[in-house]
Amino acid sequence: MPAETVDVLIIGAGASGAAMAWSLAETKMQIVCLEQGVRMNPLLYPSAGKDWEARTAADFAVSPNVRKLPVDYPINEDNSPIKVANFNGVGGGTVLYAGHFPRFHPSDFQVKSLDGVADDWPVGYQQLSPYYAENERITGVAGMNGDPAYPSGNAPRLPPLPLGRAGKVLAKGFNALGWHWWPSDTAIITQDYDGRARCINLGACTAGCAQGAKGSADVTYWPHAERAGVELRTRCRVREITVGADGNATGAIYFDGDGNEQVIHAHMVVVACNGVGTPRLLLNSKSPQHPDGLANSSGLVGKNLMLHPYAWIAGVFDEPTDGHAGPAKLMRSQEFYETDHQRGFVRGYTLEIQRGMAPVRAAHVGLRHGRIPWGKAHHDAYRDVFGHTTGMVAVCEDLPEEHNRVTLDPSLTDTHGIAAPRIDYTLSDNSERMLAHAVARATEVLTAGGANEVWSESPITYGGWHLMGTARMGTDPQRSVVNEWGRAHDCRNLFIIDGSIFVTSAGVNPTNTIQALTLYAADQIKSRLNNATLFD
Repeated sequence: MPAETVDVLIIGAGASGAAMAWSLAETKMQIVCLEQGVRMNPLLYPSAGKDWEARTAADFAVSPNVRKLPVDYPINEDNSPIKVANFNGVGGGTVLYAGHFPRFHPSDFQVKSLDGVADDWPVGYQQLSPYYAENERITGVAGMNGDPAYPSGNAPRLPPLPLGRAGKVLAKGFNALGWHWWPSDTAIITQDYDGRARCINLGACTAGCAQGAKGSADVTYWPHAERAGVELRTRCRVREITVGADGNATGAIYFDGDGNEQVIHAHMVVVACNGVGTPRLLLNSKSPQHPDGLANSSGLVGKNLMLHPYAWIAGVFDEPTDGHAGPAKLMRSQEFYETDHQRGFVRGYTLEIQRGMAPVRAAHVGLRHGRIPWGKAHHDAYRDVFGHTTGMVAVCEDLPEEHNRVTLDPSLTDTHGIAAPRIDYTLSDNSERMLAHAVARATEVLTAGGANEVWSESPITYGGWHLMGTARMGTDPQRSVVNEWGRAHDCRNLFIIDGSIFVTSAGVNPTNTIQALTLYAADQIKSRLNNATLFD
């Protein structure tokens, strides 16, 4: 039976793959998306049951090495203090993310010009601004315009999430110190929106939103893309992207849900597999035309991995806070976002304010910090902690370094025998100093807000959600993998659109920027389709 041929093959159905599928659907091309995970059933999310905390340590753990589901692939991360957090399924990592949805700052695209580090991006805030707005409209973003930390002109927001007791406690601390704070932009709808029901405070956002209020890509982009004719196939693991004699992509070889090897031909291939999965696929796609891996003549595929080192800082208060009720992300502070050399590091971080800990986590953390003992005093001590904590995480900008990288492990494979990725990552001195500064400043805020005790973890071990930089964009083919709209320098019908193309990481969650970049790239593709210059 001859292999099928389609116009566009998209690999990966997460945040970027979904946005690309939706945007290209209007061309009426035949588009197929292959996703190695399954289609999610919200009724089966942990957030729909009382055992959700237990399941977030099992089948819905953030680490694929903990989940070990058939759709996951193992990752050798022994040589990294920060472990990869991802999710394989329709919607990708957005299924388990907290929904924090900020934009990058204009300065984030100009770090070389402004601060003399890393490289400037080949695109800037003004180019992406309309795509941020479009992405926020499709996703449904709650928040409040007017944040002085951002340029004016943000798209209209739904009403922000209520601050609750936790937010008020932290606002008190920031106000006492005279530091910036603002209600967070969140991909969590506070009003019924686009056929989705508003948030009802299930309180377990990172365990999959059973309500559908959180803007994961499976409930935002994919329903529209599929209605427009895009075909989404699940349980399809791509082994390699195939190329022709001219070095351009011809399609892919993949394993279907029954384990059978299949071949699909495509006129255009789009890779959307995240900052670890994308270099893994490219490096596994060796050929005589691309002996070092597809699109890797620069030798940069897999290098410059950025993970956003996280610090977690929480306070215990005499007064009750919100416990774990409601969405986690309440507000943000970007008081320490831009470079101030007096702090001893370059660039900066965002403090994302969160509610308190869920019941089991409160017990574990309290025990670890000596606040909740075993024995006779256990229950009284637990009652003093549970429902009395709140805190924040610091999202620290991670600058690119080539020695932080993804390679292919020489012996570890997935269930189909495909070489697994290996992570080599170390914290820079700059990151170490930034983390220490963030913990110290957050401690000041919590103390000023009335905390009687402060706990912290830095860096968070299972905090590698933001996988960036391993197939960076740029105008110089010797110093980048793709151009400014995601087309590979070495392969003119291959496009990469996930966080791997980031030049720098900024100090905020990347999902909004990943999707804005994708919509920008899709428009560049469509304009060149119209004038027949796409593959020139």
